Amino acid sequence: MNKKNSKKPKITYIDDGRTIADMSNLPPRVQWAKKGTSSSFKEIWRTYWQATKMMLKPTLIAVGFLIIVYLIVTIIFWLM
Repeated sequence: MNKKNSKKPKITYIDDGRTIADMSNLPPRVQWAKKGTSSSFKEIWRTYWQATKMMLKPTLIAVGFLIIVYLIVTIIFWLM
């Protein structure tokens, strides 16, 4: 059978009137926190700085744009 011809089963949602999702199958949050990470401090630090370096240029561009807009608006209102 072709992938184009195969139909996906239609999902039917039934509203039972509850306002929150059923989370009874999730393990307690305490167990998640106790597991922690298997990464070393050096790996975590390297990942942090790589992400920071990636976002530095776009952040400086955005801040520069806001400063330019602020200066333009200030000059316009100062001249009035």
